[in-house]
Amino acid sequence: MLGSHVPELRAPELLVEVARSGSLSAAAELLGITQQAASSRIRTMESLIGAPLLVRTRRGSALTPTGDLVVQWAARVLEEAAQLDAGIAALRSDRRGHLRIAASLTIAEHLLPGWLVAVRADQVRAGHEPTDFTMTATNSERVVALVTAGEVDLGFVEGPDAPTGLHHRPVGRDELVVVVAKDHEWALRSRRRVAAGTLAATPLVVREAGSGTRTVLERALTGLPVAAPVLELSSTAAVRAAVAAGAGPAVIGAHAVRDDPATGRLVAISVTGLDLTRRLNAVWRDGAQPPSGPARARSARRAEPPGTLTRPVRRGCRCLLGC
Repeated sequence: MLGSHVPELRAPELLVEVARSGSLSAAAELLGITQQAASSRIRTMESLIGAPLLVRTRRGSALTPTGDLVVQWAARVLEEAAQLDAGIAALRSDRRGHLRIAASLTIAEHLLPGWLVAVRADQVRAGHEPTDFTMTATNSERVVALVTAGEVDLGFVEGPDAPTGLHHRPVGRDELVVVVAKDHEWALRSRRRVAAGTLAATPLVVREAGSGTRTVLERALTGLPVAAPVLELSSTAAVRAAVAAGAGPAVIGAHAVRDDPATGRLVAISVTGLDLTRRLNAVWRDGAQPPSGPARARSARRAEPPGTLTRPVRRGCRCLLGC
């Protein structure tokens, strides 16, 4: 255990620079501090040691015999500290070079891949080493668990609320839509619209418990008599296939069925009296700011205000949060 007389390393670093330059002001300028701050550091160290370390001369500042001895000891310590600093910098660089991400299925399947490609392209254009990404696609509940356990660095979730116990930042909004097969009775009406109560009373094809889509739907239907699901599936692709096969209506993220109405595979149905908007949030465990590296780095050029995750990353912005 270190004793109470060991000074903070910035002070002996300053003393070593004074020994090299022969001037307290020159050493302060080299270290990027004011002369007042430099004098304060020296006085603090003299108080700890119990003896003067510098004397003023016409040519600047000179070490006392005690100061000279301290410099000899400090030089070895500072050399080891520099190696420690270099090692930590290498670890931080390794972390910047690899980012582990977990994302809820809608974000992972329809939004994040293009975003990551755009981030890497921006890094290459800026002359930076491209980041290696690994992405886990799962439901929002599992994303939160992975981030909480430290198994991933950054998560993206969807739902009515940001998860508790984690730092978060909104990155956009998304909307759920009701879809049916093209020969479903709702699709054959002149006005493709149903009331919220009708939707609640209809057996639906739904995602598994814990998914952001399921959570938003259940929250939106609170207070209404809700029919039991006709099917419960673990992926958006499976839900779409079941709806197209005639299993029943489903409520899915708009991005997941963006092309289906145009191809005629599925038909979108509007719902009156129901808010199916959901928030998209980035989540991380430690620190008020996102993990260092591409999740936090910003370009020198000022970016626009945060937008939605549905748009690709803006040119000139290398931030995974759309800063």
